Amino acid sequence: MLQQLKKHFPSLQSYKKTPTEIDDKLTWFIAENGQIISIDPSEITEKDSALLHMFLKPYQHNFPPMTKAEKLWQQYIQADGELPETENMFRLIFFQIPPDQLQPADFKDALNQLFHKEMIILWESKTEGIIVDKMLAEEDISLEEIIDILMSDLYIKIRFFVSPYLTELGQAKHYYNHLTSQASIVFSYWEHNVISYIEAIPYLLIDQLTPNLRDDLQQLIPQEFQHDKGFLKMMEVFLKSNLNVSVAAKKLYMHRNSFQYRIEKFKEKTGLDIRNFHHALTVYLALLIK
Repeated sequence: MLQQLKKHFPSLQSYKKTPTEIDDKLTWFIAENGQIISIDPSEITEKDSALLHMFLKPYQHNFPPMTKAEKLWQQYIQADGELPETENMFRLIFFQIPPDQLQPADFKDALNQLFHKEMIILWESKTEGIIVDKMLAEEDISLEEIIDILMSDLYIKIRFFVSPYLTELGQAKHYYNHLTSQASIVFSYWEHNVISYIEAIPYLLIDQLTPNLRDDLQQLIPQEFQHDKGFLKMMEVFLKSNLNVSVAAKKLYMHRNSFQYRIEKFKEKTGLDIRNFHHALTVYLALLIK
C-alpha cells in the first residue's frame, strides 16, 4: 500500500520508529502495522484526505522538543567514526512505561522535577527510550529509590535496564543498541523493576542456547526442584553471596544448618554440589530456563 501511496504523494515518508521530532507543517498518519507516515499537505486534496482517513488514522504526537543535549547524544549513538573524549562517566538507562497511561512529555517533566535539571531522554517510542545518566553516576542515587518515587507519583509501573558505567562516548552506540534490542528478552525473565546489564547476562545466555542444550540442562534438575521457587531464590542469593553459606542464610533469614541441609539434599539427589562455583552456575542456569 505504501508503494502505491508514494506514487500518488511524492513527499510521503514512512518511519518504522516513532519520530522524536515532528514537523508540524506536514500531515501525519499511522498505519495498522504501526508505521508512521508524513505527507506534505499541499499534495492532499479534499478527496484525497477522505480516502486517506479510510485506511490510515491521524497521528497525534506528544513528544517534547529535543534539547540541544539530546540532539548531540542522538548523534553520538548514530556515529560510526571517532567521537570526542568525555571527562565524566555516564550510563544508559533503558526504561519502559505502560502504554496509554502516560504521555512522553509528562514522563520527562516528572524526571526533570525529581532531579531538578533537564534530563536527556532519547525516545524509541511512546513507551520506551533511553535516559543518558550523568548525574546519577556522580551522586550514586539508587535507581530502586527513583523508580519507587516515580511509580508512587505517577501511579504506573516503570522498568529500568541499566548499562555499566561508561567512560568513552564510542561505547554509547554499542550499549544503546544492546539495551533496546535485548530489553524484551531480559524483562521476560526478570520480575523486579530494575536490572543491570551484568545481572542480565545469564538471561541473555539462556536465550541463545540451542534447544538440545536447554533440554540437557533441564534434565540435570529433578522436577521437585524445578518447581521449587524457594530453591531458585536460594540459588540466586547464594550466587550473589559468593557461595558463602552463612551470608546467604542470613539474607534469607534461614538457619545456617537448614541451608546446609537443603544443599546436601540436592547433592544427594543430583550429584551436584552447589558450593562448587561451576556446579552452582550450571544449576542456576538450568533453573532459570524452567
